[in-house]
Amino acid sequence: MLKRKDLLGLKDVTREEIEEILALAAQMRKVLDQSAKKTTDLQGKSVITLFYENSTRTRTSFETAAKIMSASTTSISVATSSVSKGETLIDTGKNLDAICADAIIIRHSMSGAPHLLAKNVRASVINAGDGLNEHPTQALLDMYTMKEHFGSFEGLKVVIAGDIKHSRVARSNIWGLNKMGASVTVCAPKTLLPAEIDKMNVTVSSNLDECIKGANVVMGLRMQLERQQAGLFPSVAEYHAFYGIDAKRLRNADGDAIVMHPGPVNRGVEMSSEVIDGDQSVILPQVTNGVAVRMAILKLLLAEKRG
Repeated sequence: MLKRKDLLGLKDVTREEIEEILALAAQMRKVLDQSAKKTTDLQGKSVITLFYENSTRTRTSFETAAKIMSASTTSISVATSSVSKGETLIDTGKNLDAICADAIIIRHSMSGAPHLLAKNVRASVINAGDGLNEHPTQALLDMYTMKEHFGSFEGLKVVIAGDIKHSRVARSNIWGLNKMGASVTVCAPKTLLPAEIDKMNVTVSSNLDECIKGANVVMGLRMQLERQQAGLFPSVAEYHAFYGIDAKRLRNADGDAIVMHPGPVNRGVEMSSEVIDGDQSVILPQVTNGVAVRMAILKLLLAEKRG
């Protein structure tokens, strides 16, 4: 079992803990292939999703994972909750504690919000994305997908292309993949690279054609179009011309390379439809694997709390 109450990020998680999560996720993945997708691992447990930002895949994935393992689930819509009346995050958390929540899964626009919540509640807190900081469960499902395909991380060349500056997915993947022995290259125009990138043990490139050569994994990131007006790149068309992952560029990757994306995908921006729907794409298997990984995390955090 994980020797921690919460899962807040991969920066402080050990390689052994990642291996434990991925190993259990492989068992949970088998459950998803059964006709009766049901276990009693979390019977009697209460799981609450508390999302201050919009989500489709992550929220639904967590709720599906909890229900498959027989936990009761509650989804809180912040727009119609007491938060809209001025209730603080800490007070919200303490009230969820008071109704006997075993796990609180939180997504928040402010970096560090899950850490603040975790310090003030008895329930296990799982970070489902905080500001520009981390998205640990997305990175874990990405790593599970890579391991499922390649068997090992050692020697893998992983290229992450796109809006690195604003991507919590990129940060969690960098922390996790470095610990597992993969080689990570990030590719973006300089305006879309974070200031601290040189301290993150990655290769940095602004030439996608060069860094994609021989890559085993090519991961696109959502171009956050709502930030385009900030002048971070000239236009969507120009961005796609230089950094869009298309079939021609993909031919320079390793012959067995896989294409990944955390979603949602802007078709024709970070990737062409031909690549998204092509044989090398594992974007939809990533979604399925996300349920298995989140089942594993919930079980590892909550199983010891039985009774």
